[in-house]
Amino acid sequence: MSPKRIAGQANKEVLMSKIMFVTGCAGFIGYHLSLRLLKDGHHVIGIDNLNDYYDVNLKKARLNELFPFSDFTFMELSLEDREGLESVLADHPVHTVFHLAAQAGVRYSLENPRAYVDSNIVGFLNILEACRSHGLPHLIYASSSSVYGANEQLPFRVQDHVDHPVSLYAATKKANELMAHSYSHLYGLPTTGLRFFTVYGPWGRPDMAPFLFAKAIVTGETLKVFNHGNMRRDFTYIDDIIESMVRLLAKKPAPNPEDDGTHPGTSKAPYRIYNIGNHQPVRLMDFIETLERKLGKQANKEFLPMQNGDVTDTFADVEELIREIDFQPGTTLEDGIGKFVEWYKSYYTT
Repeated sequence: MSPKRIAGQANKEVLMSKIMFVTGCAGFIGYHLSLRLLKDGHHVIGIDNLNDYYDVNLKKARLNELFPFSDFTFMELSLEDREGLESVLADHPVHTVFHLAAQAGVRYSLENPRAYVDSNIVGFLNILEACRSHGLPHLIYASSSSVYGANEQLPFRVQDHVDHPVSLYAATKKANELMAHSYSHLYGLPTTGLRFFTVYGPWGRPDMAPFLFAKAIVTGETLKVFNHGNMRRDFTYIDDIIESMVRLLAKKPAPNPEDDGTHPGTSKAPYRIYNIGNHQPVRLMDFIETLERKLGKQANKEFLPMQNGDVTDTFADVEELIREIDFQPGTTLEDGIGKFVEWYKSYYTT
């Protein structure tokens, strides 16, 4: 279908300025990134297909926070719509593409694998092709810590080989990194892949653990704790993710002529991969106990075995990120959960 313009039509003055293109702008990370870019004075063109994988009203509520900005343009558009993507990028001199739209969720990939191929493989190819054909200067895209899969060597380093995914979702994210490299190599397209580690915070996704846990605690529902709670996650607060991404705007990757092709993460092509995580793994039970304390209520817990596609630990090595952007994610769990709970209570009581 052709792009559906909802708000904030671009004008000639806007077209003379830097424009940021954000896919998945109604999603959790995409919304926060769009808001930050707008506050920083950038012009943002955002697309999202507003699918019903989770509550569409939450997506629309995020968009309603963006619509007041005159420099925001929204188009309802799917990644699979190749002609629509081409049209948008042909009509606007985009400075950087932030590709955050995807079919998310490890567990859902067990139920509906084709959705992941359509969005995460076909959709990503369409983004790459649009960037190539219009000579865009930089593509920054979301990968995932899930690519580390069966890797048990901690902390996870971008130099680690990630050839053993344990879910189709993870496999599609690894495929994205490979596809990006091929375009960086063949066409000189600068690409930066970001392996996010368990992002949480206000406006978070309802299918992710912090939201599910909070809902169960508040409503008195049974909170399912997998692997009997014996898991650790590198929970990363959303503001730290966004700060890292904004700083990477000025760090367009350059070829590394000394790369011999044996060290993942860099290349003779203009291609880079970074971990973005808190570098402080947290026991799942500590996370739940912090949520209980902030919400003022105990959870009714049910301890269950490990689910298919899950891993016991995530732990990000972020040395390369720190070296590149002089910033280290570091919001404490106490502060991050406190801010999430404030938003959760406000959103569901107004």
